[in-house]
Amino acid sequence: MAETKPKFELPADIERYLAALSKLYGQEGERQLQQIIVNAQTRVEEEWTYDGIDGGASGHALFLLLPDALYLPIARRKLELENRICEDLNHLHNVSREFFAKVVLEMESAVADDWRNESGLLLKGTRVVSDEATSRIWPKDRFRLFLSHKTEVKAETGALKDRLDRYGISAFVAHADIAPTKEWQDEIENALATMDAFAALLTDGFHDSYWTDQEVGYALARGVPIVAVRLGRDPYGFLGKFQGLTCNWQNAAPAIVKLLVSRDRMLAAYLAVVRECSSFGHANTLAEILPAIQNPSSAQVDALVEAYNSNSELRGSFGFNGKQRAYGPGLIEYLNRWTGRTYSTNAHGMIIRR
Repeated sequence: MAETKPKFELPADIERYLAALSKLYGQEGERQLQQIIVNAQTRVEEEWTYDGIDGGASGHALFLLLPDALYLPIARRKLELENRICEDLNHLHNVSREFFAKVVLEMESAVADDWRNESGLLLKGTRVVSDEATSRIWPKDRFRLFLSHKTEVKAETGALKDRLDRYGISAFVAHADIAPTKEWQDEIENALATMDAFAALLTDGFHDSYWTDQEVGYALARGVPIVAVRLGRDPYGFLGKFQGLTCNWQNAAPAIVKLLVSRDRMLAAYLAVVRECSSFGHANTLAEILPAIQNPSSAQVDALVEAYNSNSELRGSFGFNGKQRAYGPGLIEYLNRWTGRTYSTNAHGMIIRR
């Protein structure tokens, strides 16, 4: 069977023309242009353009991929050099009805893994975490809390993680949150670099763990809010400057939330779960946090009122409607206290401002 002749001649002979162009640049002392031709990886897009005049002519695009060591020095002259190479190639060949319409200089896509460190500008202790890794570790619209704990209390820590979720906190627990296919130390560092706050669960032997002290050091270096939870021992070392939170495993979740709810991100996450509340019981649990909220913004106040008026579970819960004082005075009393204004309910049970 006869070989099929290529539709176009120029793309098939591109290496021959580039070799000739390299020799031409060498003779003319154009070292930079010769380096580009010699070191580039080539790709041709056939018939990039077509001119139908006088029988037609096909214009091809030539892509020259360069290592960054060659590309960066010429980046500001890119268009000038592209036009020069394109013009010179067209002067070299005698192929009828074909020409190079465009030459494109590109940088190779491979990027050094450690380019941030190599720049010499990365702040010490800074870790850059990809969006993919962050979304893998933390659910959207939740407050990010790293729980540092001893392996011996992983069951209790896992239960605490579940209770914190009811308040809008996504708690990172290493044994529960690291997928088997992920390098565990790398994933822990990603979580530490992207957390909003840190809780040290100070059980007996906490200080004996190499990893817990490393995690504490990371949190101190980042300057995030730190909660030292007394669960058998007092804060020590640099943790000693933080007031210890005295609680037990059962009431640790609301106690932690009450300490953190003054943070805008924590309050925003709390408001999100208030809006999503789907039961009277959950609403009563959320109402326990209301006394700890201090000086909310007008937008945050409006968000609470809107959530109450649009969610029948909130309106029906004693913690929010205040109809049984054992569950607290209710949202209206807190609104009046926060704003200095007077709020009440109308005939439909909706909160209004007088």
